[in-house]
Amino acid sequence: MKVSMVTAPGQTAVVDVPKPTVGPDDVLVKIRACGICGSDALYISMGGLPPHQGRQPLGHEPAGEVIEIGSAVTGFAVGDHVVVNPMVAPSGIIGNGGATGALAEYLLIEDAVRGTSLEVVPDHIPFEVAALNEPMAVARHGVNQCRPQPTDSVLVFGAGPIGLGATIGFKSAGVRHVVVADLIPARLEKAMKVGADAVINSADEDVVARLRELHGPGESIFPGKAGTDIYFDAAGVPAVITTALTAAKSGARLGIVAVHKEPVPVDFLNIMSNEITVVGSMGYPDEIFEVTKDLIENWQKYAEIVSHTIPFDDVEDALRTASTPGAADKVVVVFD
Repeated sequence: MKVSMVTAPGQTAVVDVPKPTVGPDDVLVKIRACGICGSDALYISMGGLPPHQGRQPLGHEPAGEVIEIGSAVTGFAVGDHVVVNPMVAPSGIIGNGGATGALAEYLLIEDAVRGTSLEVVPDHIPFEVAALNEPMAVARHGVNQCRPQPTDSVLVFGAGPIGLGATIGFKSAGVRHVVVADLIPARLEKAMKVGADAVINSADEDVVARLRELHGPGESIFPGKAGTDIYFDAAGVPAVITTALTAAKSGARLGIVAVHKEPVPVDFLNIMSNEITVVGSMGYPDEIFEVTKDLIENWQKYAEIVSHTIPFDDVEDALRTASTPGAADKVVVVFD
């Protein structure tokens, strides 16, 4: 079978490897779609992660079809459409430095257990949408970390895949009003399509003033605060933190799921005096299949997140497109 691998710093190739043999506790999945993550570009730039540097399989956002089931495995049938938890593979995290990757024709799921390593999705869900399950679990964990309540009002910074997924997640959690801020009009249009109540183009609008219009004034010993309860950073730029803390009222929450690549100055007097909660979010400790239910129920909204579907035959082009700033929002590789 063919697998997309990191072969050297800055280089990838499609490599022929033996098709996996299914053991009694395993399931073999024919990959039908696999998303490309920003971390893939990092692995490529590094030449892969130990111990597979120079030969690291890529791909950790898969959806596929069960084609073979081990004799001891229950809960699956040949032909089931499935999504995968890449974190629990015994041979290492799938596509994240482990021995296997999902940018491949087939993926062996070792010690397969439904609800732990795989979950079945209905056949009507397009594979390219099902492949969003893993990144949307990242978004959902970020939402859960913010402890949203139905009476809350929210501002999501960044209308990329995670920000859009968080927007859907907040609305699915029953939050009354969600605003999305971004610099790119096309992304803001997508935010409205997936359920945002309002958007702010932060390139030409005063974000704090607009929030006060949308969510009212916020209580604080300092003037000019907005009534927004939760600020969600899916953008990863210092201006987001500055803007959120400028607007944040007493008791507001700031959730950070974006990767910041440079230090960010923070006014701790503001955090202390307004008792602002700052919470980080990483991965998806419990959300990998929690989000599946919402993905199934709202798949048309999640479908808006996919900007490009590129055949596996052109996987090198897909990887370049995904790593080029501004070229794409979410690239999903699809298989015949």
